[in-house]
Amino acid sequence: MNKKKIEKAIKMILEAVGEDTKRDGLKGTPKRVAELYQEFFSGIKKDPKKELKHYFFPNHDEMVIAKGIFFNSLCEHHLLPFFGKVHIVYIPDNNRITGFSRLVRVIEVLAHRPQLQERLTSQVADVLMEALKPRGVLVIMEAEQLCLTLRGVKKLGAQTITTASRGTLKDDKKKALALALIKDKYLSA
Repeated sequence: MNKKKIEKAIKMILEAVGEDTKRDGLKGTPKRVAELYQEFFSGIKKDPKKELKHYFFPNHDEMVIAKGIFFNSLCEHHLLPFFGKVHIVYIPDNNRITGFSRLVRVIEVLAHRPQLQERLTSQVADVLMEALKPRGVLVIMEAEQLCLTLRGVKKLGAQTITTASRGTLKDDKKKALALALIKDKYLSA
């Protein structure tokens, strides 16, 4: 990543909007934005499949659910953040599971690049299917898009929900059970 080039570009943007880049509050802004972008776009060159490690757990062929995983990303259309929660459900095959922190790492790698929520949701599901080879995967992403809340229609707090299902979790009955578990329908009783 070329941080000097980012700094130069941010300085040019500030000048283009009529700001004085030499005033106290803006002197360090180009450098700070370059450091922010280095973090926000840290997933660009990374392979998310390398984040997954397989473990074998005998006789486990039931749903594994990780819910409420916070994420943030930058919309590729306006370079504004979107953020929210991801819920992942997978059904292991051949006793092959992964650690919960590994699921989070996959999301982090994919979210830290210019993204669309729809693509991000599908990419998480595809990576899990390819790398874990489970019977099925369901990914649900709930997010607030700042390009929806700060510009255009300006609807603060509006949530967007996207899903991606693969394998046996495309089946309506299994998907309904997974959704009920995510909503705590069966866990609260």
